Amino acid sequence: MTATQSPVVFLHQVERRYQQGDAALEILNGADLAVWSGQMVALLAPSGAGKSTLLHIAGLLEHQDAGEVFIDDVPTSTLNDAERTRIRRNEVGFVYQAHHLLTEFTAVENVMLPQMIQGLPRKEATERAVQLLSYLGLKERLQHRPAELSGGEQQRVAIARAVANAPRILLADEPTGNLDPRTSEHVFRALTQLVRASKLAAIIATHNLDIAARMDRRVTIRDGRIVELE
Repeated sequence: MTATQSPVVFLHQVERRYQQGDAALEILNGADLAVWSGQMVALLAPSGAGKSTLLHIAGLLEHQDAGEVFIDDVPTSTLNDAERTRIRRNEVGFVYQAHHLLTEFTAVENVMLPQMIQGLPRKEATERAVQLLSYLGLKERLQHRPAELSGGEQQRVAIARAVANAPRILLADEPTGNLDPRTSEHVFRALTQLVRASKLAAIIATHNLDIAARMDRRVTIRDGRIVELE
């Protein structure tokens, strides 16, 4: 990362509030966060502090009330839904605590589908899916359906699916939250390998302090703002 590089994703003075009866619940209030290519940022905050909201806004799943989200220097607040969808589909990969795999499809088919939706020919989609799953240690599990995979294997398939269309940004919401410590370690290593190899800008919400300590930066949400942690 050089001083002249722009962040891949930049949240600037972002505000988000929800109405609760007559009162407004402030979740984000002037939040600033910049993430560069190849960088892993751990988002540590208690439940209800706004971690998921921040990820949804960064990934253009949710609109902020004020401020701006820049993706590759492009301001996104005035884009129409079609443009936001295009950026989200091409530039952003999502990984959740629950893997959300399609149960009737095999591991390789789950990773092929987003590519084919993008218009990639089946042969090329298959090749990339096999490559990604093999890279994540699932070469022997390509034809297994989710019910035939362990929790850690399911989550690695979900990670492969998230990066199948070669996004620039990876947003993960408690990706190891449902896993035991040993499996969490395998999944985190896989995630780290992909971020480094693909130069992704990654924001990973986690409660796991050991995993957070191994990322490039750690931030939290305090009084609606993003605060860098030591």
